Amino acid sequence: MSKNIDLQQEGIQVKKSACYFCHQNCGVLAYVKDGKVLDIEGDPDFPTNQGGLCCRGNIAMDHLDHPARVNFPLKRVGERGAGQWQEISWDQALTEIAEKLANIRDEFGAEAVATAGGTQRTDDWARRRFMNLFGSPNGFHNSHLCWIPTFMVETAIYGWCPFDLDLGSSRCLVLWGQNPGVSGMPEIHHIMELKEKGLKLIVIDPRYSETAAKADMWLPIRPGSDLALALAWLHVIIYEGLFDPEFTDEWCVGFGELAEHVADFSPEWAAPLTWLTEEQIRESAIMYASNKPGNIQWGTSIDQIGKPAGAAMHARALLRAITGNLDVPGSDLLTGPSLEYVTDEEMEANDQLPEEQKAKQIGSDKFKMVTWPGYSRIAELTKEVWGKAPTAEWMCEAHPPSVFRAILTEKPYPVKALLVSATNPINSYGETKLTLAALKAVEFMVTCEYWLTPTAMLSDYVLPIAGALERPTITSSYGCADFLLASQRAIQPMYERRNDYNFWRDLGVKLGQKEMWPWETVEDAYFAKIEPLGYGVESYDEFVENHRFHFPEREYQKYKRIGFATPSRKVELYSSTLEALGYPPLPPYIGPAENETDDPEIAAEYPFVLTTGGGHMPYHHSEHFQIKTLRFLSHEPYMSMNPAAAAKLSIEEGDWVWIETKRGRIKQKANLTQAIDPRVIFTPRGWWYPERDMRDPELGGCLESNTNILTSCDDDDCDPMSGSWANRGLLCKVYKVTAENEKEAK
Repeated sequence: MSKNIDLQQEGIQVKKSACYFCHQNCGVLAYVKDGKVLDIEGDPDFPTNQGGLCCRGNIAMDHLDHPARVNFPLKRVGERGAGQWQEISWDQALTEIAEKLANIRDEFGAEAVATAGGTQRTDDWARRRFMNLFGSPNGFHNSHLCWIPTFMVETAIYGWCPFDLDLGSSRCLVLWGQNPGVSGMPEIHHIMELKEKGLKLIVIDPRYSETAAKADMWLPIRPGSDLALALAWLHVIIYEGLFDPEFTDEWCVGFGELAEHVADFSPEWAAPLTWLTEEQIRESAIMYASNKPGNIQWGTSIDQIGKPAGAAMHARALLRAITGNLDVPGSDLLTGPSLEYVTDEEMEANDQLPEEQKAKQIGSDKFKMVTWPGYSRIAELTKEVWGKAPTAEWMCEAHPPSVFRAILTEKPYPVKALLVSATNPINSYGETKLTLAALKAVEFMVTCEYWLTPTAMLSDYVLPIAGALERPTITSSYGCADFLLASQRAIQPMYERRNDYNFWRDLGVKLGQKEMWPWETVEDAYFAKIEPLGYGVESYDEFVENHRFHFPEREYQKYKRIGFATPSRKVELYSSTLEALGYPPLPPYIGPAENETDDPEIAAEYPFVLTTGGGHMPYHHSEHFQIKTLRFLSHEPYMSMNPAAAAKLSIEEGDWVWIETKRGRIKQKANLTQAIDPRVIFTPRGWWYPERDMRDPELGGCLESNTNILTSCDDDDCDPMSGSWANRGLLCKVYKVTAENEKEAK
């Protein structure tokens, strides 16, 4: 109950809303009177946060009516990037946008329209539905760096991704490149409770992070060398007899081939590659394998190491299988898709996209795992066993850097329009200069946003989108979980804001898709999703108010009833699915995209190893920089380096320094800490300065401290399976900012 609101006041309603400012989508109680939100607090009955809210959640009132919010549809009337706008109606905006898209489709084909999406807080199935009906296969997110490649590789091996952890009965948790101490407050709270009950915690992280400080074992790995560690763990577990012989014999294929494959990948081999000791590698592998049941929690790090990423995902996945830590109590669970409600994939209208258009998806000729070639095979197998497929909106995407190159080169064909929804590509995609050049060059761009971001400033139209308290939400892990959590609007959208669902539906109607959009509001669409659950409710809001969650009864070891969704119906340690797509069926060793062994000349000029892409409180990706209370907590960009390394370069705490790779350089302030190896540099992601001039060329200082300038999207540095690019494990150098070199940079 809110301490700030007298609930005895007449007319106060309590709405079950959501935070919506990161992936957790924590529960919020909003106190509303006369259509206005008076106060909010965490919902004590919501499973993830149980009443608590972190600093992000507590800024909901500041976000709701912030003076910098986009509140009305804007049409560019001056030069692109000049910041000259005309306020127009939604109908005018949609009519003009539809006319332009139709003209592009007529002249260049539907594939000439692409769309970039944001994180799991928008109605993504609606975006995919619109694109399928329009006829374009070129939708994408920044998800190549966040779980999606992992899902697809693991599904190729197990028949689904075991992202749901049964931690209550677990004896060991491996956090591989994840730091919930700053990125997921509800998660770290639950982990600490379980540690008090005896849970063993292994943290794999180059930095002595907030979470590593709580670990039983901390492995300060060389950024980008995760594959070597995973292969060495496989060696230890197999050759020291720590595998599960019953599970591997009855439910796995290829164990003999795997054992032979990892024979040479010993801790002695991996130690110099990972910067760990042989003892650390062996002891951590033994701790995981000996404390069953156990879990390996996914983190973004492996998704972001580029060239070795797919093989590392593969090797890590095999660790669960050979130890039998799959779908048993206390292990990593294979929930499969929901068979009880309508999934996102069933709402996407994927059958409406012709096969000839699927074949035009940009990147599908190179990176087959997360495009139509791999997705089609995975969907076929999962439908045979589970009855449904994973969502295509996330698991089947055009390759973002290749789309940006297509805008610039018109190869393999012209891309003339980009529809941007809830993302700021300039500050979130790799090789910023490439991305920025493409956004300036694209013929037509529309952005749906809260703020005038650097990307929005380059748009032809900017449309105002409803925020957390103004929209309903369903959380179901990218549409791939068997549970769901539902929240309702606290109020109707203020000003002329609309839910992004309305953008896709109403634009679709303008383009002749009306018969395919039977749901007038997003609540209508959500009700269509949940109605098969049989709760006997008459509306979506009634479901939220009376039930709010749906968790099916947990069934373990489902494979004994239905098998695994692979060609053999077993866990494929030797993957026939990967082999059929032209990839190694067992994970080979691949070095980091840049490393001191294979690239000595680069290492001589760039002696440090860069790790970046990590989230940091109080921000989420490149979001929330306009909120003063959050900016106060972290008002400047701080890179981290070891004091010993800094001393050799005459760098002191708080100095502005340049961090440079072969792609370019940025400047951030020096944070000197013993929590990082003297050979490693860490930079936070997403930094820009909304308080600066937002017009081109300044664009809110989007190039000055943006770590994505340092990253590599070169095809040779990308994961050959998924196309995920290299944010971590690259080589860099650091030096002080001086008046001379800063003038030179300008």
